[in-house]
Amino acid sequence: MRPEKPPATASRRVINVEQTCSSSYRLAYTDADFMLRDELLSIRLQLELLKPDLLQDESGIDSTVVVFGSSRIPDLETATERLENARSCAQAQPGDPALVRKVGIAQRIVNNSRYYDEARKLAQLITEDALSASQSELVVITGGGPGIMEAANRGAMDAGGKSIGLNIVLPFEQAPNPYITPELCFQFHYFAIRKMHFLKRARALVACPGGFGTMDELFETLTLIQTHKIPALPVVLLGREFWERAVDFEFLVDEGMIAEEDRALFQFADSAEEAWGIISTAFLSRDIYT
Repeated sequence: MRPEKPPATASRRVINVEQTCSSSYRLAYTDADFMLRDELLSIRLQLELLKPDLLQDESGIDSTVVVFGSSRIPDLETATERLENARSCAQAQPGDPALVRKVGIAQRIVNNSRYYDEARKLAQLITEDALSASQSELVVITGGGPGIMEAANRGAMDAGGKSIGLNIVLPFEQAPNPYITPELCFQFHYFAIRKMHFLKRARALVACPGGFGTMDELFETLTLIQTHKIPALPVVLLGREFWERAVDFEFLVDEGMIAEEDRALFQFADSAEEAWGIISTAFLSRDIYT
C-alpha cells in the first residue's frame, strides 16, 4: 500500500477547536458529504473512470476478453435445486397457472445451465493460453455478478490466473462473486463509466444468453463498432439457438433496419472451444487491432 500523502495526513492533526469541527474545514476530497453533492457529479464521473484505469495499468492489464451473460443462469446443481423447489410449490397448489409457469421457466434454466459450463470452460481456455507464455495476453473481464459472470471468473481461477469484475451498485443487493481477483474487483455507480471500462481494453467480446442488461451491453458494442467509434473486434454470440430466437437479425436486414454487412459484425458459436477458436485466430492475426 502506498504511503498516505502529506496533505491528507496533516489535515488530521489539526487542533480540535470549534472552527475545525465544522464540516466546512474538512479537505474537500476527504469530505464525503461534499463529494456526494449533485454539483460534484462531473468529479465523481472522472474519479470512477480514473481509479479502475490506474489500478489495471498497475496490474499490467492491457488486453481483455469481455464475457457478458445472464446473472440468472447458475450452475447445474443450483438450477436443479431451484427446479425441485418450484415443483414442490406447484404440487402444493395444483392447477395454479403461475406456479406451473415457474416450473417451466425453472426447467429451461436447468437446460440453459450448460452456458454456465461453457462460459467457465471458455474463461479457462483463455486464461490457460495467457499463462502459457504464448502470444496471448488476454484477461477475462465480467460484470462481477452471479450466473454467467461468476462462471467466467471461476474459469479463470480454475486455470490459476487473474480476472476482472466490474460490479455495479443496484437497488437490490449486488455482491461481487467470490472468483474475481480481489485487487481487480471494482464497484461502479454509473453504468456509462462501467461500459467504458468494459471496452477500453477489449480485444474480443462474448455474449452468452441474457436479458436486458446483456442485450444493452451487446448492442451498444455492436453500435460502436458499426459507427467506427471503437476498432473492430470479434463479437461472439454463444448459443446460436438462443440468439436467433431472441433477435431476428435476418428480419432486421429484410426490413432495411441494418445493412447486410452488419451481419458480419458478430459470429455465432455453440461451444467454448468454438468461441475460443474465433478469438484466438483473431488475436494471433491481430485482426482485432484493425
